[in-house]
Amino acid sequence: MAQQTAAEPRRRFRHWRFRRAEARATLARQLSLSLALCTVTLSANSSPAAGSPLTNNDNDPHPVSDSQLSRPDPDHSSKSVLNGVNTKPTAAAAAKTAANYTIRAKLDPDSHQLKGQLTLRFVNGSSKDLDELWFHLYLNAFKNERTLFLRPPSRSRSGTRGKHWGFTDVHSLHCQQMGPTDLWQQAAPHSPDDPNDQTDIRVPLPKKLAAGDSMSCEIEFLSQLPNIVERTGFARDFHMVAQWFPKLARLEDNGHFAHFAFHPNSEFYADFGDYDVTLNVPQAYVVGATGQRHSEQTVDQRKRVRFTASRVHDFAWTAWPSFQVRDEQVAGIQVRMLFPEGQERNAARSLAALKFTLPAFNRDYGAYPYPTLTVVHPPHFARPAGGMEYPTLITTGAAWYSPPWVKGIEAVTVHELGHQWFYGLIATDEHRSPFLDEGLTSYAESKVLTSRYGAGSAFGGLGFSVSRDAYSRAAAAYAAHTGNIAWSADRFPNFRSIGALVYARTPTVLHTLGAVYGREKMTKALSAYTRAHRFAHPEPQQLFDAINDALGPAAADNAELAITESGWVDYAVTQVSTRKLHAPAGIFDKPGKRHTVTSPKKTTEYTNRALIERRGTLRFPTQIRLRFEDGSHVDRAWDGQGRYWKLAHTGPSRLVSAQVDPTNAIGLDQNLTNNARRMKTARAPRLFERLTYWLQLVLSVLSA
Repeated sequence: MAQQTAAEPRRRFRHWRFRRAEARATLARQLSLSLALCTVTLSANSSPAAGSPLTNNDNDPHPVSDSQLSRPDPDHSSKSVLNGVNTKPTAAAAAKTAANYTIRAKLDPDSHQLKGQLTLRFVNGSSKDLDELWFHLYLNAFKNERTLFLRPPSRSRSGTRGKHWGFTDVHSLHCQQMGPTDLWQQAAPHSPDDPNDQTDIRVPLPKKLAAGDSMSCEIEFLSQLPNIVERTGFARDFHMVAQWFPKLARLEDNGHFAHFAFHPNSEFYADFGDYDVTLNVPQAYVVGATGQRHSEQTVDQRKRVRFTASRVHDFAWTAWPSFQVRDEQVAGIQVRMLFPEGQERNAARSLAALKFTLPAFNRDYGAYPYPTLTVVHPPHFARPAGGMEYPTLITTGAAWYSPPWVKGIEAVTVHELGHQWFYGLIATDEHRSPFLDEGLTSYAESKVLTSRYGAGSAFGGLGFSVSRDAYSRAAAAYAAHTGNIAWSADRFPNFRSIGALVYARTPTVLHTLGAVYGREKMTKALSAYTRAHRFAHPEPQQLFDAINDALGPAAADNAELAITESGWVDYAVTQVSTRKLHAPAGIFDKPGKRHTVTSPKKTTEYTNRALIERRGTLRFPTQIRLRFEDGSHVDRAWDGQGRYWKLAHTGPSRLVSAQVDPTNAIGLDQNLTNNARRMKTARAPRLFERLTYWLQLVLSVLSA
């Protein structure tokens, strides 16, 4: 509490600095916008909870015991200390699962409907008695064009319009501890304060569920899949089935459910649980799903496939008769690739990306704890289903003709795999803090791809290279003053905004911290964060604490300011001068006499000066490089704390130019065009030099 009180004046001062500096950034934004547009244009070509075991259905032909369910290693790693940082799971991480699901569902391939029966075993692990439940009915987002998800001007990210509407109807909800009443009869008719939306539904309880008590509920439901508008649905005979069942909202420790209506920029948030799911599909369909396949039985040209998964917070699956299948072991994980005919090359590229990424993520963020991973490449007519993450299942996507020098298939594979950690294993609130999953995943993606492909991590061919960092840096500069990285998903006006701030500016912040304070320290911070908060639903403060521990308080201050308060910075060289040294002229009093110097003798040395300015609210230490006529250069360190630095250097050669941040370490620098200044020359040569500098600047960003 004392720490918060001491920090309050500093927060108010930050806010004042930001407002005062914001006006000064307008012109620089315009220059950087031009550079960003140029860049983008060139770049275009556990064990179950106590009292709630997962029981077997007596009618299942292949029963599975609890001991056969997939269990992550409770220690998560063979080591509890990484680079001197304690990485053992927190008490919260060791907590038992809170919401366990047993589901039976039957797919009708003609109507694209799912009839389901669901058993929910739930533990009130909060500190308060509960008098209500909240359920997400995500498929109701596709019910009509007045839902929060589809109403103008938001619509979907993909731009696809609904043709076949989707919904989830709950037919009944009976909870054993609440008596024989169908609780759904008392369910709210719509989301709070939004009569046109039915994705966030409250169910009052007839009596309270005490803290620590458990409850078992039976739910019958019907889900109608929409045509694939975003993530889930059907296209022809292809089915991507996600967010398809009535899902209990995450219960926070304070006794409140983290419920929200389904916004087009939002994703998900849920408790960890054990899932036992039996799917009834046509015999010809190939099925991929979250977790391990435990049994398969064929009856009357249909098959029942049973999957189990432990300590996950969602269950998704896909079914299509035309899937090609490729199984391989990667880093000790059984990987199943599902892809259309003709996409063998892209499947191989995805598999190759997994082979260099899984070991890297295991090393940096803790071992992947599940025995399986399913990678789905949707057919070309179902592209909006691609590029998505679910526990132990990811979807990718690229055209069959994707050239090898464009790293799109590698990027989407690495990114979605990264979500197995940043969202999957730590399970942050994707609605309230999307930067904790998309932002950190984008950083992890960029780091791995750069390590593998260098300057060509996005594009490498036709004589030039484009890095992933170039994309992020350009978008980050453009978006610096358009919003706040730490906004909740529903505050972003559109996906372009969340893309620039969350997907691009967040990794640029982390790359800057690494380049300035130490890349190994940045890796150490995220390693400690992901290990300490595995299965624990951390919040932003836990990330800032990890940065503080590994990189120091200055780095943590910059991170928090950049992420939560739209902090920005622009370093500039505003003046340079050089003059030959000579003895001073004038009247000088000496003991016993006065001496006048009218023609001082010149020396062979020069006084070289540069005025460096730091605009904005962030403060990073940096270097200033002075270049001289004789070809030499000198680097001087500046702590970056002041607004200006008057740099002076005496030496035998004239100053030619001064440059701040010569290694481009500060990726958050808002305007790179003012980072260097040359001594004045004739107009025509100077214009040529300026054009040359701009060209070099663009090329350096493209190949950074």
